[in-house]
Amino acid sequence: MPELPEVEVVCRGLQPHIFDRTILTIRCSGKQLRTPVLCREMNDELCGQKIVSLTRRAKYLILKTDKGSGLIIHLGMTGNLGIFPAGSPEKTHDHVCWLLDNNTEIRYNDTRRFGSVRLLSLKNGRAEEKDFFSAIGPEPLSRNCSAAYLIQRATGRSQPIKSFLMDSHIVAGIGNIYANEALYRAQIHPQQPASSLSAKEWKRLLIVLRKTLRQAIDCGGSTISDFVNASGEGGYFQMNFLIYGKTGEPCSRCHTPIKKMQLGGRASFFCPCCQPKFTGDEDAKCPPTR
Repeated sequence: MPELPEVEVVCRGLQPHIFDRTILTIRCSGKQLRTPVLCREMNDELCGQKIVSLTRRAKYLILKTDKGSGLIIHLGMTGNLGIFPAGSPEKTHDHVCWLLDNNTEIRYNDTRRFGSVRLLSLKNGRAEEKDFFSAIGPEPLSRNCSAAYLIQRATGRSQPIKSFLMDSHIVAGIGNIYANEALYRAQIHPQQPASSLSAKEWKRLLIVLRKTLRQAIDCGGSTISDFVNASGEGGYFQMNFLIYGKTGEPCSRCHTPIKKMQLGGRASFFCPCCQPKFTGDEDAKCPPTR
């Protein structure tokens, strides 16, 4: 599933191609996504309007027009947005296409159809957007996501720290890949209770989490199976994975074989030496990764 860096990469890739462009027509495959595709309503609300922004919130893309309507797009597990010349061959799983006034099209492709394209209406778009994101936590790269905020939210929680990081109500957009990578780099066991982290550990974790996300964005995201950016190219942050998917391989820090377990239904990778189970003794860990 595309995580925060992958969605940010798609967002940045599309922005220069669609800004200030007018939507002429919209066509749909007729197949439903995770939520119903309101093709007729999109044509009524969006056609003739100019695109004024494309932004990311958590793992969602938000498109806005000059009249106040827009879209909230979630890529699901296999979804992607790309820009293509109008009239060029479509792919089997192109489910929504927006024709623009420069003879190009934005195409939403989704093999498994777990994504969604939600309409923000002309009349109530701002309120609908606010309501939609009301329960989502702050962006991990924003000032609102501080160590003090995380400590406050973690107080009294026995929830494993990896599950805590992946809870979108607490922090927006951190998925399985980057939770694994950040915890390894911060030398914190995935099962350590969120409430047990010291202020020092929270500060270190936030620093390495942000560094990991920024590095992934700079690398164009991670291509595990079929992620591509707006130009159809894969990312290469997976070349920088230190822990994810490396079961049995030697830890890059201490050479101990990396282990895998299931946590909250998701694969969790960890080094038994560098990320020992919580004992309250930080000095027991290997030197931090630079």
